Amino acid sequence: MTDTGQMAQVSRDQAKPFAHFIRRDGAVLYDGDKVFRFLSFNVPTLNYVEDEMAFEQTNPYGLPNEYELRDVFSTVQEMGGQVVRGYTFPVRSAAFPEEAVTYVEAPGVFNEEAFQTMDLAIALAGEYNIRLIQPFVNNWPWFGGRPEYAAFRGKDKDAFCTDPQLIDDFKKTIHYVLNRTNTITGVIYKNDPTIMAWETGNEMTCSGDWAVEIAEYIKSIDSNHLVIDGYHAVGNPGQPLHPVQSHSIDSDAIDIVSTHHYEGDPLLIIEHIKQNLDRVNGKKPLFVGEFGFVSTTGMEQIMDYIMSEPEIPGGLVWSLRRHHRNGGWYYHTEPLGDGLYRAYHWPGSDLGEIYDERSFMSLMRDAAFEIQGKESPPLASVAAPVLLPFDHPSDISWRGVMGATAYTLERAQSPEGPWVQIAFDVDDHVTPGFPLYSDDEAPFGTASYYRVRALNSQGVSTPSNIVGPVVPIYLTKVDTARNYGAVSHWKDIKVRSDNWRSYKEAPYRLSGQNGSELVYWSPGHFNEMRVYTFERGSDPQLTVSGSSDGKAYASMSVSMEDFASNETNYDYLVPRLYKVQPLGTKDVSLLKIDFLGESDIVRVELDYEARE
Repeated sequence: MTDTGQMAQVSRDQAKPFAHFIRRDGAVLYDGDKVFRFLSFNVPTLNYVEDEMAFEQTNPYGLPNEYELRDVFSTVQEMGGQVVRGYTFPVRSAAFPEEAVTYVEAPGVFNEEAFQTMDLAIALAGEYNIRLIQPFVNNWPWFGGRPEYAAFRGKDKDAFCTDPQLIDDFKKTIHYVLNRTNTITGVIYKNDPTIMAWETGNEMTCSGDWAVEIAEYIKSIDSNHLVIDGYHAVGNPGQPLHPVQSHSIDSDAIDIVSTHHYEGDPLLIIEHIKQNLDRVNGKKPLFVGEFGFVSTTGMEQIMDYIMSEPEIPGGLVWSLRRHHRNGGWYYHTEPLGDGLYRAYHWPGSDLGEIYDERSFMSLMRDAAFEIQGKESPPLASVAAPVLLPFDHPSDISWRGVMGATAYTLERAQSPEGPWVQIAFDVDDHVTPGFPLYSDDEAPFGTASYYRVRALNSQGVSTPSNIVGPVVPIYLTKVDTARNYGAVSHWKDIKVRSDNWRSYKEAPYRLSGQNGSELVYWSPGHFNEMRVYTFERGSDPQLTVSGSSDGKAYASMSVSMEDFASNETNYDYLVPRLYKVQPLGTKDVSLLKIDFLGESDIVRVELDYEARE
């Protein structure tokens, strides 16, 4: 498992097991003798990476490392969250690239590397005093789930709920998980109070008989933990409510009933929660396992209602994403969010302004402490970021720190300084997989050293590590497609920011069609230009020509490479990289991109050398 070994030992030494398992008495949850209530987040990528969106990466799946797990747990802790709900244990799927890692590779066959990541997640959750809710299987194809268990045996997905062989295959996974010994803490999963509850599955549409059988099987192995029925008790836009079912209420093997709500109207969400609360009638706790995709005011109404009902132990917002180990963040556009909502990031950014991300995250923090009967404490001071290695001033990235609102960059001609601030209030929310900053004012041919600091309302962090010497023989002009500022001239080009998922979560793009054009100016001797774009089909949609005077243009040398993914769960367009180099010895100062058809450019990098 990448980047975890040394730090994982620290986690083992520091882990502080909880004193009590969470238990229930009637409709109330307890931690020891204290009533246990919570407002927090779903973290669907807790034990898995679904959103590796780097432009040249063809496999979106992977495993988080310790830095990424610590980032999400420290975030939840600062926001007052006491519980995190993961998604499922991923199952091998034909829709995944062949090289994708999963947890369940075949019936009774489990991936040890993946489960060591789950070990680490549980160990770190304990260290940060956060309980985990973990569903066993997904009803849907995301991450692989019910359809994939059936596909292993060549059967229809609906057979998963009734076929004895498929039920036995699923029980093998449950048995393995409950009896697994954590390689970091040494604690068997079924004996670890860090786990608040097991959930039979996520939004399962199997019958009540299946749910009771699975819950009873879990209890036959693990008498310590609560069991949540993962039945599809959901409210979605324009659809009737799937209410809580009687088996969830009546079975002694099921401890907690859960509902999910995405109706779009906060008053309708509250009404549906009330209806389910009436159905349960105080026999068990009813918690809101997922809710979201309404305004900040609407979310406040829902959370106020949850806090007002003692028979609702809490609710979990959908959903939270973390920093990326290579700089920046993981992003996920939500299909139920009308193309408007992305997963949340703390403390929010300009990219989330359209859904009021900053205000909501602040509100969420206050509510998470309020439900515990506490006031929100002051924010923590930000730690120093880690500046990642780089060889060229256009490739500057750093590992972000929890709670930072922005960063400041400094450059010096010696590691001892003096240090000069070259950029202030730099945002690390950019197109995934690309460098966070390009220093296009670095001195040609001169050694430079770099460091970075983090900012938040409490002040500025200590400096990061130093990277250098960096001696550029060329500089790079970068267009992040956010506006027209880096373009010399354009024709029929629109700046767009929508349908992010199809463009691997790129927040902005320069969109053109047949007849559109862009012209870039090289401040020095042109060396190479790289155009990162998304297109459909196999034919190139761009040509590039160069000019020294803006009047006569000649064709340039253009190579093209595609990075299409075999993943079929999402409608990804083809990431296509055009590399442009001069033909002949004539100096080129203007480069014109002509569109032959639809193309969406997300980044342009133009390398140039100093003019004599």
